[in-house]
Amino acid sequence: MQFTASTVSLTVDDVTASQKFFTTHLGYNTRQAVDGFASLSREDAVDIVLLARGTEVLPPEQRDQRAAGLILAYTLTSGLEEQEKLLRDAGVPITMPLRQEPWGERLFQVTDPNNVIVQFVEWATAAEHH
Repeated sequence: MQFTASTVSLTVDDVTASQKFFTTHLGYNTRQAVDGFASLSREDAVDIVLLARGTEVLPPEQRDQRAAGLILAYTLTSGLEEQEKLLRDAGVPITMPLRQEPWGERLFQVTDPNNVIVQFVEWATAAEHH
């Protein structure tokens, strides 16, 4: 089996609000968009499909679900503090401030207008961790 792409599909109340958030603050490009649907891509990250809650494209038992309990995490090689400052300065609420976990993970979180949790992670090197 060979995969050609990876996509996460998120069911949200306001497709346009999430589309604007991901294109404005996270550098995604809109590949396609129509009422209740948007396909977003970025060369170095997973693609995102946004679907309006209630859309008939989904099976009936999934139509009224929302993206919940999901953390969309992005691992950075450097620049975590700068990314947090850029987002904060752009007015994006930081919903979990920058912190370092005992196992060496440094991270912070923001939440998009539809309550999709977006986490930014940077791993401390062995020297930094000890």
